[in-house]
Amino acid sequence: MADTAQRSGDTVDAAIIPADTPQRSGDTVDAAIIPADTAGAQISKENEEDMHRYKTDFPCVGICVIFNNENFKRSTGMGCRLGTDVDAAALEKTFKELGYKVIMHKDLTELEMKQEMVKVAKEDHSQNASFVCVILSHGKEDKIYGTDDYIELDKLTRCFKGDRCKSLREKPKLFFIQACRGIKRDPGVVRPNQDGVDAFSVNELTTVPVEADCLYAYATAKGYYAWRNDSEGSWFIQSLCEMIKKYRDLELMHILTRVNRRVAYHFQASVGNNKEIPCITSLLTKEFYFPKST
Repeated sequence: MADTAQRSGDTVDAAIIPADTPQRSGDTVDAAIIPADTAGAQISKENEEDMHRYKTDFPCVGICVIFNNENFKRSTGMGCRLGTDVDAAALEKTFKELGYKVIMHKDLTELEMKQEMVKVAKEDHSQNASFVCVILSHGKEDKIYGTDDYIELDKLTRCFKGDRCKSLREKPKLFFIQACRGIKRDPGVVRPNQDGVDAFSVNELTTVPVEADCLYAYATAKGYYAWRNDSEGSWFIQSLCEMIKKYRDLELMHILTRVNRRVAYHFQASVGNNKEIPCITSLLTKEFYFPKST
């Protein structure tokens, strides 16, 4: 699965999500009816900033779990992911500087990956502001490879959802995935030369969607290769670490938009001029800012 990209040694990481529940009698799956006067008095007293920002004034910003899969069994058909240790080192440095407790795992099977996720999800996160998981591996479609086989991404992440990990309920759970999501390549298009919120008025219910407060940031759009350099790491992870370091005071989606732009315009494969664009699936319900550096 190797290809030559912008620099000699670039390769690809040749590699999501449903839910529906009617709210009340008469509602259908595409209904957009918001019940009125449920918690209006209580909501109106909330501070505007608290209402739209996740709290980060916890004793710990959270745990960051990194799965760094480099070597794979021959039966998988997947090659060695040279350069992944560069990504892992950059991620460890970046998230430690943000205050996270970093847990690094190297070359785990698909079962071991699932077991480690379940183990962390069962911990008490009541004193943590958030949770981060980064997966560095091969992938395809909606699946991530362990060293021996693949596993569906949802099976890895579901233990952190609101109905299972209660101590992280209504807290941001961030998943960053460096892996291919298909075999298509983005040839890019010629770029032409260029010069140079309404306040919410609805009331809120006390229940929270199971899928809420998760964010999935993928290295590439669904169906496409993700690029990685053997000596300098992947386009996505290196850009992510660089943008967090440079813009850590910005809201997370603003940071990730800068990551998208850097990957899209800074990198290009030399063979076929292939491009890459990261993809963000956000189910966050508030803005998330990393805690200020001390």
